[in-house]
Amino acid sequence: MDFIKEIGSIFSSSGFGDVTHKELIMYVIVAVLFYLAIVKKFEPLLLLPIAFGMLLANLPLGEVYHSDIFLNKEGIDWKALAHDGGLLDYLYLGVKLGIYPPLIFMGVGAMTDFSPLIANPKSILLGAAAQFGVFVAFIGALLIGFTVAEAASIGILGGAYGPTAIYVTKTLAPRLLPAIAIAAYSYMALVPFVQPPIMKAFTSKKNRAIVMDQLRPVSKGEQVVFPIVVTLITCLILPAATPLVGMLMLGNLFKVSGVTERLSKTAGNELINILTILLGVSVGATCNAENFLKAETLYIIGLGLCAFAFATFGGIIFGNFMCWITKGKINPLIGSAGVSAVPMAARVVQVVGQKENPSNFLLMHAMGPNVAGVIGSAVAAGVFLSLFQ
Repeated sequence: MDFIKEIGSIFSSSGFGDVTHKELIMYVIVAVLFYLAIVKKFEPLLLLPIAFGMLLANLPLGEVYHSDIFLNKEGIDWKALAHDGGLLDYLYLGVKLGIYPPLIFMGVGAMTDFSPLIANPKSILLGAAAQFGVFVAFIGALLIGFTVAEAASIGILGGAYGPTAIYVTKTLAPRLLPAIAIAAYSYMALVPFVQPPIMKAFTSKKNRAIVMDQLRPVSKGEQVVFPIVVTLITCLILPAATPLVGMLMLGNLFKVSGVTERLSKTAGNELINILTILLGVSVGATCNAENFLKAETLYIIGLGLCAFAFATFGGIIFGNFMCWITKGKINPLIGSAGVSAVPMAARVVQVVGQKENPSNFLLMHAMGPNVAGVIGSAVAAGVFLSLFQ
């Protein structure tokens, strides 16, 4: 009997005795994310650390993350953080203080070639048109009953870029961060499935087969001047976009200057890999059962899907307009690459275009709107922050 009591005592003092039905539901969600990341290979670099962060946050008595430290009206409760803070509380500071997303933008800039955009400046219009989904979701969220700040955070999902969504949400609506982060990275992973039906529905077979002229060569001088000029113009017009646009262009300047190869490699490899781990795990940690299992989570995921669909639609419609105005010189498919999912959206354009015309190579043409979409999403984020912060 004593032995049985000892076993019972050990069990009651362990986490097993505190697992609730809500945690069990979260374990199922975690298992689905692991499946998508490992088996289906859907954005594994992002979904895997997010899923593991969710798992850690939903282990009873683990005490690795305390949402109450960050969600009080006065901001971060520094005394509670110092006294009771767990590992993921400290890692989450990089999200809460807005450190990780701009640094990830720097890494993205170091990996991005803006030459297609420089060679065809009209591409920036397609990137701007794809931001249509941002404002559709923003209005939809307002109609459902979300506050203006919350609607702005949900709307930015139309940019289809996780760091941008996280940067806006941590400032305007931090309590919605778990659902918005999961939605943002899920739709980035689902680009090859969500976009093609929309692309085919709103373009003709004839236009999808259009072969575009080869892009002109871009000089090194143009490549060096571009990030500097974009930073000056964008950040003077919209100061709130400075952290994202500035870091994006700094990373690109490392790449194109030709004198900072070590910095470019570090920003585009080691640094962004480290930041991806820290961001993924700490964002996943916010998805505990109490914060995540709410009806509004389903609303946010649904609005995010609408935002992404309308972003694709906006890019395609403007692509059709450009095709008409240039008398068939622009393949409207490249408009769908105006979302920020780099380079996945551009690759989808290439695949869909080649199905209609095997001799068609649209990848580099699609990269122009694609990288323009990254800039566009950062600008949209700056607009929301300047209006509602």
